[in-house]
This record gives sequence, C-alpha cells and structure tokens, in this order.
Amino acid sequence: MHDLLLTHATLATMAGPAPYGLVENAAIAVKDGRIAYAGPLADLPDNKAKETDDLGGALVTPGLIDCHTHLVYAGDRAAEFEARLLGKSYEEIARAGGGILSTVRATRAASEDALVEAALPRLDALIAEGLTTIEIKSGYGLTLEDEMKMLRAARRLGRERNVRVTTTLLAAHALPPEFKNADDYIAYVCSDIMPAVAAAGLADAVDGFCEGVGFSPAQIERVFEKAAALGLRVKLHAEQLSDLGGAKLAARYGALSADHLEYLKPEDANALAKAKTVAVLLPGAFYFLRETKLPPVEALRANGVSMALATDCNPGTSPMTSLLLAMNMGCTLFRMTPEEALSGVTCNAATALGLDDAGTLTPGKRADLAIWRARHPAELAYGIGANPLIRRVFAG
Repeated sequence: MHDLLLTHATLATMAGPAPYGLVENAAIAVKDGRIAYAGPLADLPDNKAKETDDLGGALVTPGLIDCHTHLVYAGDRAAEFEARLLGKSYEEIARAGGGILSTVRATRAASEDALVEAALPRLDALIAEGLTTIEIKSGYGLTLEDEMKMLRAARRLGRERNVRVTTTLLAAHALPPEFKNADDYIAYVCSDIMPAVAAAGLADAVDGFCEGVGFSPAQIERVFEKAAALGLRVKLHAEQLSDLGGAKLAARYGALSADHLEYLKPEDANALAKAKTVAVLLPGAFYFLRETKLPPVEALRANGVSMALATDCNPGTSPMTSLLLAMNMGCTLFRMTPEEALSGVTCNAATALGLDDAGTLTPGKRADLAIWRARHPAELAYGIGANPLIRRVFAG
C-alpha cells in the first residue's frame, strides 16, 4: 500500500524524451519517502494508498532546488545599494567600509543563533515557492572559527525546516583584513580551515572566487588540490567579471559546477561538457549589478553543457529569495527556454550538487514534489511576482 497517491495530475517528470518529460492524466505514488510510481493513471498498478488526492489536472514538478546561495549572513547592504544609485563607485564604497568586508564584520560579530534567526525568513520565502533542497555557502567568516560557525548555522537550518541543506566551504571568497598577502591567506585556508572543516564533516563541497578581485587560478588550484586530498568535491565562481580561465580550471578538476560564466569564452564551453561540469547561471546578480555581458548560453547549449539556475542569494549582489523569479530572469535576460529554466532548478540543479536521488519524478527518487496551480510548466517561468504553488511535499 502506498503512503500517498496523487491522481489526475499533469506531471513534468523532467525525464524521458517528451518536452519537460510531460505526462498528462497521470498519477504519482509515494512509499517510504520515495517515488514508487510516476506515469499514466491508466497504467497505475496499485491504487491502494493511506492518502489519495485528486489534483484535477494540476501540475506536479520535482521540488525546486537552489544550487547556489550565500543564505547565511548577518546585516545587509541596502545603504551600499543606495550609494551606488547616487553615483558612488565600488572602490569608494569599499574605502568607506562597505563591500564584502562589511558583511564579514557583521557575520563575525553575530552568534550562530543570530545567523540562523536571520536566515530563516530568507529560507521560508524560498520554501513558499516549492523549494525542497538548497545549497548554502560559507565565505563571510574567513577565519576557522567563523567559517565553521556559518556552516553549523547552515546545517541547523535543515533541522529547523523540512528542507534538505547541502553545505559548501567558501573560505577562498575574499582576502580578510588581517591578511595582507593572498598567498598567505590561501596557505591558511589549506592548512587550517579546510582540514578542520573536513574532519568535522561540515562541508559537502569546496568553492572559491576566481577573479581579479578574488583569487588567481594558481591560488584556487592550491585549494582544489587540498580539497582532492581531503576527498571533497569542488565548484567555482568563475568568469563573472573577467576571463581568467577559471571554468577550464574547474573542468580540469572535475568540478560539480562552474558558476556565473558571463565572461566565458564560447570555445571553452566544450571543456565543461567533457568534464560534465554544470554551468550554474545567476541572473539575479547580473540584473542587480546592471551587467551587460551575457553568458554564452548558445555555446553552452550547442556543446551539450547542462545549465542550472540559482538565486545566488547574498547581501551584496543578489538579495533575491525567489527561484521563480530566477527562472523568469533566465528566460528574459539570458534567453533560456522555459524548459531549460525548469531543468535548471530541478534535474540540472541536482547534478550541480552531486545529488543522484533528486530532480526528477522517477521511481526510486526522493518524493520531493511541488504541486502548482498551472496546466503547463512554461507558466512557472512566465509569471513575474506570481506564486502558483498549491502544496509542497518533502520526502513524502
């Protein structure tokens, strides 16, 4: 007997040859937190269930996955946002104590409890739009103690809410004020922070910021080498503001994902394809910073690179807590198709996190579902400021 049976549904399974893996007049059955059946209602082998719900044609998709966030932080940067609009440059703001280091100061001063409390409203906003899995990065602590505090707070969010949290160590995010030399700081990251975080089991992956205002490819390579020695998968903020070859470096290390990619050379898309590294596109940051350099979506598509979408939720460049808006922006700003956008927050987002048990409505996968007041999945990327979620199912 099934635990839950949903009938007369329209399934966007995100698997199979049909667009969206669409199955009309369908059923989905759940047992022990897993999908037992997803397909035509007429072919359902067993209709006995503890709970049955006739959806009247409503759309069911996999639960949404936000595969790139900086959800845990203290403070905000609204004053910087205003200052930029009044004509202040990034350099002027940074000299006045703004920029990423203002978030570092606030995050270091906050307790673990305070970080959890501050992050919960942001998480709740995402959950209200069908989120079932979220990746959360550290990177605003930049000391062993504060990075671990951030990662513990992120893990606690997964206990405070019915949501699956994966955590990423992003100690190689910025040069902290107590270090004058980036090589010295990377040495500290590799010798002190990474081994302790790995030993505590607080991170599922390691990330870095490969950029002129971040760290060089050679410095990131040292981080990747250490991650490999510790048995941790890697991902990378790459080619957001310039082309330093970060995406090719990520591909060389079999990275789960390379993220941003506005300045990726079209010919470098093939390296991502060969490595099966997911391209995570972040239109919220593109929009918020009023960027004009578009990621090479056509080259990614032509080379068969899997594309994911994420909010990049962070206080400085993408204070966004809506995956539905990220989908719309992916279509309107980056010219992705609605099907690519939905793949980007389901099956491809799961791949970007190294998860093989989520992202599609297929037997054996986790029963993470989103049920929508919609007849066709394109409606999810079409609406602006609309939330058609009827119900969210987490692990059955």
